[in-house]
Amino acid sequence: MPRTETPWGPWEPLPLGEVVALFQGLEVPWWVSGGYAIELAVGRVYREHGDVDISLLRRDQMEARRLLQRWDCHVADPPGTLRPWAVDEVLPEHAHDIWVREHAEGPWRFQLMLDETDGEEWIYRRDARIRRPLASLGVASGKGFLRLSPEVQLLYKSKGLRPKDELDFTEVLPVLTGPQRLWLDQMLALEYGTHPWRDRLRR
Repeated sequence: MPRTETPWGPWEPLPLGEVVALFQGLEVPWWVSGGYAIELAVGRVYREHGDVDISLLRRDQMEARRLLQRWDCHVADPPGTLRPWAVDEVLPEHAHDIWVREHAEGPWRFQLMLDETDGEEWIYRRDARIRRPLASLGVASGKGFLRLSPEVQLLYKSKGLRPKDELDFTEVLPVLTGPQRLWLDQMLALEYGTHPWRDRLRR
C-alpha cells in the first residue's frame, strides 16, 4: 500500500481485508466506501488507494468507538485540523471525518465517515434535500460485507473532481444501471444545476 505524508503524520493504509475483518465485529450497519467502493463495483483493480474508508451512521458512532477503544482515533474538528476522539465522546453534528491508527507514533491506517439519517432515511450531509432509504445504501460485495452503492459514492466524489474521482467515474460509468444513472443525474442537478458528469450519464 502507498505511504503518503500529511501535516498530521504519514498515511500507510492497512489492506482492505484487514479493515473489513476488524469491522466484522461491529453489530451495526457499515459499508466499505471511498475509492474501494467504486473499484468493487467495477470488479477489478485499476488504481492505487491512499486510504481505506468505512462509512457508518452517526447514530452508531459510539458502537464504533467502543470497537476501536484500543486504537488512536482523531476527528477532523474543525475541518482542516485533527484532535483526539475520546472513547466516551459523542461527536458534534458538524464532525464526520475520523482518522484511525494503532498508536500515536504509528501511521494512519483507515478513515471512518459518519452518515446522517432521519429514521430509516439516509440524508446527504451537503444537501439535506437529497435522501434515500437506508436499505438502498449498501450493495453486497460477494465477499461477506457491504460496499456503498456506487451512485451514492459518486455523489460524494462530485464536489472536488480530483483526478482520482474523474478516473473512478470513468471506470464505473459502464457498469451503472439505468436507475443508478438517473438517480445520480437528478441529484447532481438538484445540488449543482449543471455538472460535467451529467451529459455523460445521459448518453
